[in-house]
Amino acid sequence: MNVDERFDLITRNLEEVLTNEELLEMLKNKEKLTHYIGFEISGKIHIGSGLMCMSKVKDFIDAGIDCSIFLADWHAWINDKLGGDREIIKKIAAGYFKEGLKASFKCLGGDPEKLKFVLGSDLYHHNDNYWASLIDISKHTTLGRMQRSITIMGRKEGESVDFAKLIYPPMQVADIFIQELNIAHAGLDQRKAHVIARDVALQLKVKPLLNKNKDKIKPIALHHHLILGLQKPSIWPIPKDKMQELWGSMKMSKSVPDSAIFITDSPEEIKRKLNKAFCPENEVEFNSVLDWAKYLIFRNEKDKLKIERPSKFGGKVIYNSYRDLEKDFLEGKLHPMDLKNAVANELIDVLEPARKYFESPKIKKMKEEMEKLLVTR
Repeated sequence: MNVDERFDLITRNLEEVLTNEELLEMLKNKEKLTHYIGFEISGKIHIGSGLMCMSKVKDFIDAGIDCSIFLADWHAWINDKLGGDREIIKKIAAGYFKEGLKASFKCLGGDPEKLKFVLGSDLYHHNDNYWASLIDISKHTTLGRMQRSITIMGRKEGESVDFAKLIYPPMQVADIFIQELNIAHAGLDQRKAHVIARDVALQLKVKPLLNKNKDKIKPIALHHHLILGLQKPSIWPIPKDKMQELWGSMKMSKSVPDSAIFITDSPEEIKRKLNKAFCPENEVEFNSVLDWAKYLIFRNEKDKLKIERPSKFGGKVIYNSYRDLEKDFLEGKLHPMDLKNAVANELIDVLEPARKYFESPKIKKMKEEMEKLLVTR
């Protein structure tokens, strides 16, 4: 690929790039691009993590970027996930969660063997430079900013939290610098941590990020879309000035199981959840099913969506672009139930490799142990 082709592949379907100019300069200068995305360990993997996140990882790998997946077991411990039991979190991270992300990558046509995984506990163990970097970063930011940044943990700004949670944001920033990563990737909800990383980058002394000329640089931040959950929003219709705020609160969530499709859901479960989904007629601005179609189905120019329906309701139609799909839905030419059925069928096909992957006795046991743990916590 030439520079423009690599740039287009890296940036497609992203919500934000900080910054386009810096990314282009790195590509033109033939810098080695090193990426990471981090995951809290918090139960079953849904298609937001499994398909939305990993589809961009596949794009990055295809564009020649050295990619890594950070299994953030310490962050999950700080954020009270899985009962706050550090040993259980570590076990799930290295077992079910790692295998689930590999299965997700397989669903997207990727080779799981190309994925590099880094466990937080392994990175921090006997690593004095990490803890020195954490202090270095903390010396260049403020307590007030850490308090405002707890939203990256799914907490509300101003919420009363234990002090450990204020260490979470600078730890996330330190993860970037200690691993010498020049591309930080996450959903848009992690933006505050990445902006801190960029703001402190040129001031760091312990472990600054350097280019091939040994100049200090800022990490590039790539933010993908947060796909909506299937539930109806708390306010409907949504005022224009509340759209962005409500979008963040309505993202897919493990804690609301019927808002999400999990990567190992059965075909019957996928159809049931989509059948109940909030999908008002003619609504295209806040519509979870259309949102999934746009970001999970029409990822590539060659992707299609097939609508199967009786001839009296318009008959079979194949959409070759999201734009055409949205136009017909807006004009009432496509009924919500027909859209739901089509998206359900497509997801059933896409997730088939994950269901097969988890039929392996060893990996199936990991999933069963994790599900049993969720019931008891």
